[in-house]
Amino acid sequence: MRAPEFWAHESPYATLLSPAASVYEFCTQALNGLIRPVHASIPIICVGNLTVGGTGKTPVALAIAEHLKALDKKVHFLTRGYRGRLSGPVAVDPITHSAVDVGDEALLLARAAPTWVARDRTKGAEAAAAAGAEIVVMDDGFQNPSLIKDLSILVVDGGYGFGNGRILPSGPLRENLARGLSRAHAVVFLEDPIADNVIQRPPQATPPWFGARFVPGHEALRLAGQRVVAFAGIGRPQKFFATLKALGSYVVTAQAFPDHHTYDPDEIMRLVEIASETGSHLVTTEKDRVRLPPEARDMVEVVRVFVEFAESNALARMLDPVSTAIT
Repeated sequence: MRAPEFWAHESPYATLLSPAASVYEFCTQALNGLIRPVHASIPIICVGNLTVGGTGKTPVALAIAEHLKALDKKVHFLTRGYRGRLSGPVAVDPITHSAVDVGDEALLLARAAPTWVARDRTKGAEAAAAAGAEIVVMDDGFQNPSLIKDLSILVVDGGYGFGNGRILPSGPLRENLARGLSRAHAVVFLEDPIADNVIQRPPQATPPWFGARFVPGHEALRLAGQRVVAFAGIGRPQKFFATLKALGSYVVTAQAFPDHHTYDPDEIMRLVEIASETGSHLVTTEKDRVRLPPEARDMVEVVRVFVEFAESNALARMLDPVSTAIT
C-alpha cells in the first residue's frame, strides 16, 4: 500500500475525511482505555513512530541493540511480525523462517540478536525473559498499550515529518501529535538526503531530539562509478535511490514498489533482463532481499545502510537510564 499523496499536505480530501479521523481517534482511545498495561520482568525499550509507513525504525533498533551488546547486555528483539502468518510467541530462525512466516523486519533483526515475533507483546516479552534476555528492544509498538515501556523512542523521517499533521484516515498520524510526543523519552530525527527537511529539528525540545542519517556499508563502495538497476519496496524508496547516486553510481532504472511488497519471479526476471541488457548491477536493500523468491536472491546485490548519529554519545545519552539499571 502506498500512502495517499494528500497525506503529505493540506487538501480538500483531508478536510473531507476529518470526521472519520475524529471517530478513529475516539475509538482508539476508548479501546486503549479498556487495556490494563503490564510491567515486564525486564526493561523494555520501544522504537516506534507516529505515522503510518516506514521511517527507519528497524535500523535504529539495530543500532540500539549493538550499543547495548557492546556493554555486555543480553539483548533480545520483539516485534509483531508485520505481514507474517505466525502469531507467536515464536523465536525467529532466519534459516528456516521466511518473510511469509514472520515478516521482513524480524528476519533482519534475528541476524543481529535473538528475536521474538508475538502479536501479544506481553507474552513475547515473557518468552524473551525466560530465554535469558536482560533487556528487550521492541521494533514498533509505540501505540500498543498492553506492555509498559521503560524507554520509548520515536523515529521521525525528516523528509516527510508528520505529513499534514492529521490523524488517520485524514492524514498519516496514528495518534494525536502532541499526545504522542508527550509519551516519548527521545526522538531520533533522520535527516533527508534528497530534499530539504519538511520539519526542522528543534534546538531545545522535550523530549530531546537526536539527529541522525543513513550511511551505506563499506561494501557499497564497489558500486561507485558503476551502472545500477535499483529497486526497493520500503517506506520511501527514493531515499535508497539517492544513497546510490551519492555513492557515485549511475542509476539506469529505479523501480519503486509498495512497502513490504512480496516479489514474484516474473518481476525479478524483468529487472534481471534490464540489468543484463544495460550492463548494470541489480541492487536492492537488505529488507527487500528477504522478500525475494529464494531462487532469485543470488541474482541481486544488496546495499546495506546503517544509522549514524550526529553526536558521538547520542546512544549513550539516550539509553543510559535503562542500561545502567541492569545489573
